Amino acid sequence: MTKRLLTAALLLAVSVIPAHAAKTSLVVGMPIEPPGLDPTVAAPVAIREVTWVNLYEGLVRIDKAGKVQPLLAKSWEIAPDGLTYTFRLQEGVKFHDGSTFDSADVKFAFDRARDPKSTNAQKQIFAPISSIETPDPATVVIRLKETSGNFLYYLGWGDAVIVAPETAANNAANPVGTGPFKFKSWTRGDRVELTRNADYWQKDKTKLDTVTFRFISDAQAQVAALRAGDVDAFPNLGASELFAEFQKDARFKAVAGNTEGETVAGLNSAKKPFDDVRVRRALMHAVDRKTLIEGAYSGFGQPIGSFFSPNNPAFVDTTNVVPYDVEKAKALLKEAGYGDGLSITIKSPQMAYASRSAELLSAMLSEAGVELKIIPTEFPAKWIEEVFKAKDYDMTIVSHTEPLDIDIFARDSYYFNYKNEKFKALVAEAAKTTDEKARFAKYAEAQKILAEDVPALFLFQLPKLGVWNAKVQGLWENSPIPSNDVTEVSWTE
Repeated sequence: MTKRLLTAALLLAVSVIPAHAAKTSLVVGMPIEPPGLDPTVAAPVAIREVTWVNLYEGLVRIDKAGKVQPLLAKSWEIAPDGLTYTFRLQEGVKFHDGSTFDSADVKFAFDRARDPKSTNAQKQIFAPISSIETPDPATVVIRLKETSGNFLYYLGWGDAVIVAPETAANNAANPVGTGPFKFKSWTRGDRVELTRNADYWQKDKTKLDTVTFRFISDAQAQVAALRAGDVDAFPNLGASELFAEFQKDARFKAVAGNTEGETVAGLNSAKKPFDDVRVRRALMHAVDRKTLIEGAYSGFGQPIGSFFSPNNPAFVDTTNVVPYDVEKAKALLKEAGYGDGLSITIKSPQMAYASRSAELLSAMLSEAGVELKIIPTEFPAKWIEEVFKAKDYDMTIVSHTEPLDIDIFARDSYYFNYKNEKFKALVAEAAKTTDEKARFAKYAEAQKILAEDVPALFLFQLPKLGVWNAKVQGLWENSPIPSNDVTEVSWTE
């Protein structure tokens, strides 16, 4: 070959070498491993953080701004009386097993969720439903027994995703949905792997080919994994004291966002001494929320005085209803017959914010003459069994991250064992109220009742300390709903 031909051949070879392509894989770190992968049968938030809109989809979805958007339903009509919802469905949608999605699947999913034997964690979503009709494969008509001001919003939650009758029974271990990613594998104690759904109905929606969720509970190990590049993102970093270092590191993007998570120390109102409101108020008076936030979350987080997210337009600040006042705490305890002291226990999950908060609460309550013994409790398995189901506890601590969930204090069998008929009736009325101003007024009154009655120690709104590789884009900075939505995540080249 002549020198001229050799040079030409080399130039041609160089010209056809592709430019460096952007990565198409993503590794996301999570502090808690889900106990299963079906959000329609169990409560733990970690289930939704892996599966919601990644594997499963609902008729509608909640976007990053907290607004309702179409998904499997492309449009809907609401009758003037608010009792009939007619949904027009997307066509050409398939489940991951190749079966066709249609109106019969919607009816099955909602009938399954509202069945008396259902273990769906948010059955109140489906309680207003009177009947579900399927006049044709692309239309669903839902008739309600009573109006529901939040019905459409609730249908965007992970508890209301659509599952198929052929595969629903096995979804906890082998999830089958309609989402842009398909389940590949689950290595218990380590990771869940997803792969791109080549038959997804929204063509070119996703840029990633594989997504791996790794479970790392230790906060320092989370930091090490990020710095080593073993994980690309940790949307909820546990090591708040090291967050500022990531903010200064150009290799990462570090964002202090917010969540819908009310962090509370639940009290078992069915047990003495927590059946006495004076004791509950005394414990709340003994807590310095600002100091607690500084110690538990390095100052990130907002104090709360009731069970309502500050992100919600119906929020009212009730932190001054039972303010920090140690002398008042002592006086109330003496009045309730515990002037010589009180000894109680707290079952604390292993999450960093929970264990740190429990230690701080123990120190604060001791100033008021209360001994608080900490019992470390594995979350979710042991906590779900002992606290959530068996209600075998004095005090516990956890963040409730579902949006607009003040109604849990109105549930007869919920783990707080709280009974207040006025509050229960008020929340029920709020749920039925379609006029926004009137509904917000009822929620404001409900917040004040909880602040005064103290069925839990209302501590702070859980922040979202997200850290990820600076070349990753599309992750949510806030969490208006529990999720790790990776459907629009991509890498810059």
